[in-house]
Order: sequence, then C-alpha cells, then structure tokens
Amino acid sequence: MAPLGPFESAPHLAVAVSGGADSMALALLARDWARAQGGRVTALVVDHGLRAESAAEAAVTLARLGALGIAAQGIALRGLARGPGLAARARAARHAALAGAAIRLGVLHLLFGHHAGDQAETVAMRALAGSGAAGRAGMAALVETAGLRLLRPLLTVPPGRLRATLLAAGVAWVEDPSNDDPSALRARLRRARGDAAGDGVLTRAAVEAAIARGCARAARERAVASELAERVRLYPEGYAVLAPGTISPAALATLLRGLTGAAFGPAPGPVAALAGALRPATLAGVRVQPAGRLGPGWLLTREAACLAPPVPALPGSLWDRRFRLVAGAAPSEGTEIGPLGRALRGLPAARALPAAVLETLPALRRGTELVAVPHLGYPDSDVCRRLRVLFAPCVPVAGAPFAPATDR
Repeated sequence: MAPLGPFESAPHLAVAVSGGADSMALALLARDWARAQGGRVTALVVDHGLRAESAAEAAVTLARLGALGIAAQGIALRGLARGPGLAARARAARHAALAGAAIRLGVLHLLFGHHAGDQAETVAMRALAGSGAAGRAGMAALVETAGLRLLRPLLTVPPGRLRATLLAAGVAWVEDPSNDDPSALRARLRRARGDAAGDGVLTRAAVEAAIARGCARAARERAVASELAERVRLYPEGYAVLAPGTISPAALATLLRGLTGAAFGPAPGPVAALAGALRPATLAGVRVQPAGRLGPGWLLTREAACLAPPVPALPGSLWDRRFRLVAGAAPSEGTEIGPLGRALRGLPAARALPAAVLETLPALRRGTELVAVPHLGYPDSDVCRRLRVLFAPCVPVAGAPFAPATDR
C-alpha cells in the first residue's frame, strides 16, 4: 500500500469482493492494514445475476465477511442480457456499480484484488491485440478518476500466496466456474501458462516487464501533464485555450480526451497530423478554432453535433460525460440537463463567452421551460447555487491549471 498513497489518517477503504479467493484475501489484508492505521474497510459484494447461484454466493460472501469483522454491502445487478460482449458489458456495469457505491460511502480509495497471474494474462491479451508499449504495461496499480482512486495493491503477488493466506486464516471462498470457461481468452491463456500458483518464471517475467513498461508510461504521463500545465488554460465552462505553437500528439490526445470525457483516447494518426500543424478542425468530438478575442492560440470546445442527449436532472447526474449536477441539488420532478443551444445569446454573461462555448453549456429544462443555466448565473444566483453544475469529465485533464470563471 505504501507506494499507492498518500492516505488520510484513519482511512476508510472500499474493497471490491466477488467472493473468490483473490478478493477475499484482499479484504482480509486490507482489514488488517486499515486497522493498523486506525481506519476501517467496507466490502462491496456485487451479485451479477448471470448464474442461478450468484445470489446465494453473494449472501454466503456477505456472511463470511461479517464473521471477519468486515462491514459489507451487497449490490444486485439486473438486466444484463446474454449476447455479444457480455463479459465486457458485465465488467463495465460492475465497475460502475462499485464506483457509485464507494462514492456514496464518501470513500476515496476503492481496492481491487487483481494479482500477478491476472497481470500476466492482461499483458498477453494486449500483446495479442497489438497494443503498444503503454497497453502492454498491463493494469495500473493506481488509477485516478474524477471521484475515486482505484488501487490494485496485489499486482505483484502470486495467487498461490493469496490462497495460502486464506487457508492459514481458516477463511473459505467461492469458486466461480466461469473462470475456467474455455470460450474465454483469459481462461485459455491461464491454462496455457500452466502456472496456477502464479510464481513460475513466465509469470514473473511478464509482471516484471509490465512494471518496467508501467514506469515508462508514468514518465510519459508526467511529461504530458507538465506540457499541458505550461500550454493550456482550462475553464469551468468545459473549454480550453491552447497557447500558440506545436503540441505533442500525446498531450493533444490527452486534452481531447479530457474535453470529451471519453473512456479511450482518439485514433493516433489524425491526432499526430493535427498536433504537427494546428488548424481549424473537428476531431474526436472537439472543435478546434482560433482563440480570437480570448487571445493568441487555439480555442478547443466540445463539438455541438456530438453532445449527448439530455438526461434526468437528479442529484449527481452526469451529462455528456463532462458535467455533473452537484449531489445536494434538488431540481423539480421532470427537469432534465442537456445542451443550452442558441438560447440566452443576449445575456451579458453570455456575451463574455464564444458562441461555440455557449452552445455546449449545460442547461436545466423542464419541458420547454429553461429552468437554469448555472454557468451564466441564469436566472439568478440563488437558483444557480441550488442547481450547481460542475465541469467534472470522467477522465480528468492532467496537469492543466483550472482558470477561475472570471478569468477570460
């Protein structure tokens, strides 16, 4: 845990627990580590509902955690239809449910039990998929998101040691038969590796290579963050101003991804072409144009045609993967959050912003009635304080200083 800090005093950790050996061992280890710091853990147990036994297994896991003195919450996923991409859809739904539960708990750190065997398989899968050096670095031990720090403290630990830890403590676990499903690539790679304990030469070599590539990836990310901090001004209305001159493709890709909140970066070819010769363009959901009255350089805004449709304006709602309604907001029933469009162009606060930015601002509507545009102070400061909307993209923009709203 030490390299993954800093941690608050008396930390409260959330632990993702499937009931299998790896996550049960993580829960046990995390409990002891947190107690030594004067803190505690809460285990989050997801019932994916994909097998008839899953509900019973989740109940057994909750009981086992309780016997270990670990507070636990069950999360039931429903509506996962079988079909193409089931594993990926189930993983996305599970991670979203875990993140939501951790945030509601007020927890900053969410732990996952991926181990050395998992890392070796991930490296092999990405190599087969043709991933570059960054992808072949495997899973990161620490991932920063807008609301959580995701930690994988066991990536160098062989799974055999985790099972031995449980056996020594007299703790049982659930065996998921889907882990041996030969139709899954990960299961086939696990079988081909022939190293169930995870302490063999090939597994160690894969993990060590992932560590080396991960260190190189971290160095590149630090360089990108430094470049963005020097070259970019990021504004709370969700746009950026890029200083004149060339920018590295890696920094531009990171900026584009942050301005859209996309889960993955844009295609490298078009990004490299634009980075080498900046010009008016639209790329990966972002519009690039001269900054005009905002000063020298380039204005980058969300492309209006790519904006997400309105969503119900509930406390904590995220619209367009970028703007989040604050948790304490209480809009009237039937209110939605979506794009402002061409309304309020004559408002004094609106005249301070480029038209390309205005169109993409978040607005709250009830039917055809415009309820609030918090970034413009409409209709008044009291309403906007109650219905605050924050620029909080799913993927933070690394290293870019956040300009205050009054700094144009």
